[in-house]
Amino acid sequence: MEPTAHIDTFVRDRLPPKNQWPRLVFDLPELRYPKRLNCAAELLDKMAAGVYGERTVIHTLVEGKAYSCSYRTLLARANQIAHVLTEDLKLKTGNRVLLRAPNNPMMAACWLAVVKAGLVAVPTMPLLRAKELKQIIDKARVGAALCDLRLKDEMELARAECRDMKQVLYFNDGGANSLEQRLADKPTAFRNVDTAADDACMIAFTSGTTGQPKGTVHFHRDVLAMCDCFPRSCLKPTPDDIFCGTPPLAFTFGLGGLLCFPMRFGASTVLMERLSPDTLLETIQKTKATICFTAPTYYRQMAALVRNYNLRSLKKCVSAGEALPDATRQLFKEASGIEIIDGIGATEMIHIFISHTPERVRPGATGYAIPGYEATVIDENGRPCAPGVVGRLAVKGPTGCRYLADSRQKNYVIGTGNLRGWNLTGDAYKMDADGYFYYQARTDDMIISAGYNIAGPEVEAALLQHPAVAECGVVGVPDAERGQIVKACVVLKSGYTGNELMAKELQEFVKKTIAAYKYPRAIQFVASLPRTETGKLQRFKLREPA
Repeated sequence: MEPTAHIDTFVRDRLPPKNQWPRLVFDLPELRYPKRLNCAAELLDKMAAGVYGERTVIHTLVEGKAYSCSYRTLLARANQIAHVLTEDLKLKTGNRVLLRAPNNPMMAACWLAVVKAGLVAVPTMPLLRAKELKQIIDKARVGAALCDLRLKDEMELARAECRDMKQVLYFNDGGANSLEQRLADKPTAFRNVDTAADDACMIAFTSGTTGQPKGTVHFHRDVLAMCDCFPRSCLKPTPDDIFCGTPPLAFTFGLGGLLCFPMRFGASTVLMERLSPDTLLETIQKTKATICFTAPTYYRQMAALVRNYNLRSLKKCVSAGEALPDATRQLFKEASGIEIIDGIGATEMIHIFISHTPERVRPGATGYAIPGYEATVIDENGRPCAPGVVGRLAVKGPTGCRYLADSRQKNYVIGTGNLRGWNLTGDAYKMDADGYFYYQARTDDMIISAGYNIAGPEVEAALLQHPAVAECGVVGVPDAERGQIVKACVVLKSGYTGNELMAKELQEFVKKTIAAYKYPRAIQFVASLPRTETGKLQRFKLREPA
């Protein structure tokens, strides 16, 4: 590794052993980064100093009124915050800084300031409670936080329980000792720390679909690599594009799609704190957004509302976070005329590594390995599977998994054999002869019932074709006779009643749509499905007794 700029080497000291590291590949010319690199300087300073300086980088709406800021304005604010971090809080390079806020311009400025100052950002989802914050703070030994005032209650509860958390500054406050008050008289210029390309700039904690989040360490070059792979090959953005969407900036899907991607290409982004399917459509209409990032659930709900809005500006839609059912893809295309760009990424890999362009869609397929990445499907012995055979997805590229002091590293990166150094994402896939990948399930979510392997998402896709089904989640539950049976938790559309007759109707419908042995033998009607803040279905909660 390149000599670090970090005085506090806590993160580098707790990276996995070198024999558990992923194998990194930098084959594309745009991925051959210099040894010294500060990704915030590349994304912000370089753009602000050039022709993009006075162009809008962030749009937002407050009480229906539009506000915007330019690249130069954002640079000035980030520089002032960096001065507060280094001068007022006296943080040293390598120190960790917790960030807490919904998607708004100050959250973006804070992330950039932390990285410019050679610190390590630890972004957290706004809905996390004190107990969850404590786990993150303790794991990453976080000593300072920048937090939206509206999230103060849980922040203070966590602070009281964490010996390392010494300093917290609140913003969107304006009062005495707030971040805004402290930065008011700071210079708008700041000398960025000369970090190594492989210095840590962020610890992203997984969103916790299993209830056990892990801290994933990302370097400065990783942030640029996520910008120089998926968007360059699949989105092809221009400076005139306006990005928008729902994923939090604390989630790498949101950090890339709603901040780093647009900045890398001189484009702009819309940051909104709370969006529902209808308000997302309204936001697209008002801001004339051209590219949208959200989860499959939103696209399904938006399809029924599209006719009420003028979406002529919208050109491209990206779905990630969980598998995109083909029924949802077709429903949204019929309503909007837009072919959704599907993608699979991982917090461990920082962003999307399998996707497609709108012109290269195949029904049911997530896509192909995007330029910069390689992917394959392997069996239990680590050998490549034949086309059409279900196995474990393995991937490698310019990014890879590095857990912070976590024994689960050895389960994510293959340690032996010809595929040593490949990342195992935990997804079950099959690949066709042309290199397209078809999602089956999470590897630990495959349902084995009476000797049959059943993929929950396939059953979900069948149920979603029924006109009464709004959402559904399918899991395996213990059964004395069959080992497991398929259980479906179903949210019905308005006007339908969840009773025994409806359950039988859905079961018969699935039997006629896919192989009969895959039908859900248990159906539970629910008002809503448990999801993470990023929209991922929490299947472990569906397995709990009704």
